[in-house]
Amino acid sequence: MTTLLRIDVPDPDLVVGVIEVQGAVIAPSSDALAAEIAAAVAVRGAAPWPPENVRAAIRDLLRRGGYKPTGRGKPASEYLAQAAAKNEFPRINNAVDALNLVSLDTGIPISLVDTDLAGPGALVLRRGAEGESYVFNAAGHAIDVAGLICVARDGGACLANPVKDSMETKLRPESRRFIAVLYASRTAFADASVRAAADRLAALLARECGATTDVSVLAGG
Repeated sequence: MTTLLRIDVPDPDLVVGVIEVQGAVIAPSSDALAAEIAAAVAVRGAAPWPPENVRAAIRDLLRRGGYKPTGRGKPASEYLAQAAAKNEFPRINNAVDALNLVSLDTGIPISLVDTDLAGPGALVLRRGAEGESYVFNAAGHAIDVAGLICVARDGGACLANPVKDSMETKLRPESRRFIAVLYASRTAFADASVRAAADRLAALLARECGATTDVSVLAGG
């Protein structure tokens, strides 16, 4: 597979893991994945998480375009850590649960985008424009993505970001092709660490979803 994602964020601190997935079957998570999640929740929920250097680095990465990554706008990885601490960690399906496990363990926020719903052509990682927003849940709530790093259609609308993904391209039971995007900062993560996290998620998606995966690591700047 050839990577679908182009980076258009002039930030040398940005390092992105990309997993392209084909032939996936979306289903409930296996007992093995459920056990891995339970073990991770027990560990990560027992003490403050992510580490302060990781939390600060990810927030700094997001705020450099003018976005404020606080409160309800905090990175998704922080939401997962709080859910673990409250014993309210979400269980969705095999693909999303695999993503959430890796995000919880690493502190790296991750998006999933159904590439069939995104439509033909390449995707681009860019900052949201002033006044740009999208609906992120079934209740119709929207997130203002101005200044935030986002996955978008090339020349088109934003579809996902490190805080909340768009309802438009979220995985469905019939999803077969999608990409996972890991958003990391070189202040806290070496490129090799991002690659290792992406490889781990790719292996989980192959195991859980029966998918073919291809991993790449891209840089901003």
